[in-house]
Amino acid sequence: MANDPWSRPTMDDLKKVLDSIGKKTYVDSRAAERLDLTIPAEIVTSRGNTVAAVTREISRFGIGLLHKGAISPGDATVKMYSDSQEFKYEVKISWCQPCENGMFISGGQFLSKEPV
Repeated sequence: MANDPWSRPTMDDLKKVLDSIGKKTYVDSRAAERLDLTIPAEIVTSRGNTVAAVTREISRFGIGLLHKGAISPGDATVKMYSDSQEFKYEVKISWCQPCENGMFISGGQFLSKEPV
């Protein structure tokens, strides 16, 4: 049985992608420190499409995501899940690019400071 091409990436998928990107060899001059964060997420695009994802990193200003299938830049709602809670943020997806094994990485800026 073939895997669903829109299913949530696995932890193994995330590890392979992060390993292929490698460690950064430059000084990160961004305004906010990024934290590695790997939790289940969903991206709901402005057209209403839902894409299963996994977070890669997060900062005070934005978020990095890993998912199957390309998404177009623009406004979206990102839902993140913990064991007992769901968090929803409005995000402006700035970029999306292909990476290993048909996966895509994307990143965006939070449009609000508080969950929706």
